Parts: sequence; structure tokens; C-alpha cells
Amino acid sequence: MSIKKISRRKILQASSLAAAAGLISACNSGGSPDKPAESAKIIKKKIEWKMVTTWPKNFPGLGTGAQRIADNITSMSDGRLAVKLFAAGELVPAFECFDAVRENKAQMFHASPYYWINKNKSMPFFGGVPGGVTAQEHNAWVNYAGGQKLWDEMYAQFGLKPFMAGNSGTQMGGWFLKEINSIEDFKGLKMRIPGLAAEVLNRMGGTAVALPGGEIMPALQSGAIDATEWVGPWNDLAFGFHKITKFYYGPGFHEPSSALECSSNLKAFNELDNDLKSIIKNACEAENTRMISEFTAANIDAQEKLVKEHGVIIRNFPKDVFSLMMSLSKEVVSETAIEGKLNKEIYESWSTFKEKARQRSAFNEHGYTNLSNNA
Repeated sequence: MSIKKISRRKILQASSLAAAAGLISACNSGGSPDKPAESAKIIKKKIEWKMVTTWPKNFPGLGTGAQRIADNITSMSDGRLAVKLFAAGELVPAFECFDAVRENKAQMFHASPYYWINKNKSMPFFGGVPGGVTAQEHNAWVNYAGGQKLWDEMYAQFGLKPFMAGNSGTQMGGWFLKEINSIEDFKGLKMRIPGLAAEVLNRMGGTAVALPGGEIMPALQSGAIDATEWVGPWNDLAFGFHKITKFYYGPGFHEPSSALECSSNLKAFNELDNDLKSIIKNACEAENTRMISEFTAANIDAQEKLVKEHGVIIRNFPKDVFSLMMSLSKEVVSETAIEGKLNKEIYESWSTFKEKARQRSAFNEHGYTNLSNNA
């Protein structure tokens, strides 16, 4: 037998072994050797998560924003991490979202951090506190001035991983059954208002009531409350508060920024592949940008409609009333620092940043708005 024939036989044997190995690999993966990408997809385990929210189903901006996050995570992961959204009451009541995810009954929730003030008095710093910073300043503090690190540390105590995931901007001060002409008009006033702002209202002589969004309208209709804040013209128009009263005040002292969160069960998050972790982070960041743009545009149109079509009277609070709101806010917010070591760190980080932002404000958007409005 010639050397040429021996070499040819060895080549054929090697080719046969390689083909057999490829066939076995394809069979084991459920794919085919000529479509390795499909084989890789099949190998990847599909993960299904539940997202619960504090918002009514498909509610403009808030509910639809949460749905966009769920859809984007599912889409960007090519279905490897499929997120199904459950609105308030569909899986758990609105104010039980935090514990549901903590206990891994669901893996994510979309809400406002100040709803969890009973867990820790410093929770509202990551959503919105009375007399606080604007949405853009809040983003800057969380992303670039230490806020996220402190937020991670606090939520890790509850087995959660938080992300900013939307913002409705500066909120309106609320709807009132009677006109607000002086501080005396707050005496005995029952108002739906959350977070640290609830304590401010109490110190003004009113009584704060905690209600999820879906329960506000019935309470206002029945007289169980005399006033309510919710969000702003777009969402307030959707709820129909103008059908009960025409007195609408703003801006709200309680939420110059109203940041929202999409938080996940920490253990479940840590078990994900790194690319899926990045997808969640990027989906939340995308919504954080998109939502405030949507609210800004929609609030302009909705405010015009409330005034021109529904006869709503929109006013600023009287100056002495707003001044009292701001001074009491400073007291209430500073008192959170005595709750513990981490609480003090959060307050000091936030208040230091706020003061620096205030020194800059005369020369940024704040200064421009003030000067241009009086030009």
C-alpha cells in the first residue's frame, strides 16, 4: 500500500470522527451543526419572573412605564428572561409589593420608594422628599454622588436590589375641596399624602392619610378625605379629580422630584448571568429617561385641557403657606438622621449634594426659568 493511500485513509477517518462528534453535539443541544446560534439559544435556560406594581392596570405613565420595562427586558434578552407584569391587586395588593419581592413571591416590583417609609424612615430619599431636589438633580445624586451605593446598602438589608426606573417630575400640590387662603385652612384637613410629607402635613394641623392610587377617588367622593395629591395634570385628569373639585394647587412642596424604582429580589438577581443583569439595568435606565419626557409633554397638554375644558382653577399656594411647608420640611427631613448610622450617612450625603446644587441653581435651568419668566 502506498504512502498516499495511507494518508488518504487517515484523513477520511478523521473527517468521519469530526462529523460524528458534531452530530452528537447537535442532538444533545437540540440544534444542528450548521445552525450553532440556534443551538446556543436552546441550551440557555429560560427564566420567568413576575413584576408586581403599586399602579392601577395600564395607568398612563406609571403603569405603562412599568410594562415597558417588563417588555424591554423580555425583548432584549430574546426571551431568556421573560417578565410578566401584574398591576396592583392582580397578584398582591399595592402596598404589599415590597414584601412580595422580598419573599420571592414575585421577583421585581415597580413603585415609589417612599411607600416603604414604615420599613425605614430614610426610604423616601430615593424617591422624593419634601423640600428636596429636582428630578435631574436626583439622578445626579444617585448616579454620580454616592446615592446608589447607599441605596444598595439599605435595600440589601431587605434582600433587594434597587434601580431608578422613571420619574414624573415636580408634582402638583393637590386637589382641595375648599380654597386654600391661609395656614388656618390646613387645620383639621384630611389629605391623602405619602412619605415624609405626611408628617409635614400633620405638623401643619392636618391629618395625613395613606392610600394607594386606586383608592383615592372613592375616598374623595365619599368625603373620607378633604384633599389629595397624586401626580400632576396628566394622571390627575385620568383619575377625574376635576369632577369632584375645581381647586388645584401647585407646585407641590412634597415632591420636587418623584423618582420611581424597579427593584428585584437580590438573590434572584445575583443568580442571573451578567448579560441579563446588564439588560435589567439598561431597561430601567432607559425608562428613567423616557418617562420624565413623556410626563413633561403630557402634563402640558393635560393642564390646558383641565383649565379650558373642565374649568379647573389652578393656583400657587399662598406665600406664607408655602414658606411654612418648606421650613417644616427641613425639620422633618433632618430628623431622619437620628434613626441610625446608615440613616445619618444618607441624610448627610443628600443634604451636602443639595446645598452644592443650590449654589449652582442660579446659573442653570432654575436661574434661566426665573430670569426668562420675568424678562
